[in-house]
Amino acid sequence: MSKFATAAAVLALLLAPSVTLVCTQAHEGHPDFSAGEPGDPKKPARTVRVLMHDDGKESDMRFKPAVITVRRGEQIKFVLENTGTESHEFVLATVAENRKHAELMKKFPDMEHDDPNAKRLAATERGELLWRFTRAGEFEFACLIPGHYEAGMHGKIIVK
Repeated sequence: MSKFATAAAVLALLLAPSVTLVCTQAHEGHPDFSAGEPGDPKKPARTVRVLMHDDGKESDMRFKPAVITVRRGEQIKFVLENTGTESHEFVLATVAENRKHAELMKKFPDMEHDDPNAKRLAATERGELLWRFTRAGEFEFACLIPGHYEAGMHGKIIVK
């Protein structure tokens, strides 16, 4: 693919409505996320360590822990550690939003996330994501790199 075609595809992706699957604009002009909102670094947060792991096999990829329970209104600082041999990502949304976005990722596998609700980390890299859960319900964190979700890289967040 030529550089021009690649640039055009990336531009089309950025302008496409499907990119707003995880984040949509509210009428006030502020982002509206299904699982809550970006955290405030000036406020206290409970730290939750999440390991992104693979054994070098595409059939065995996972997050530890796989289930996280939080209280509605609670702010969580996710400390993400990629202990695997491949790049992984942590995307926080609903199951339906993640599945839809995963389909888009199949078309654009090199798409990287560094959004308020998503972070991509190379092997052995660490990162943080600060999030405040404003809605009760069940949400998902997942790695949407093609093949990783199917290999087990997804977990559940229960907001009570």
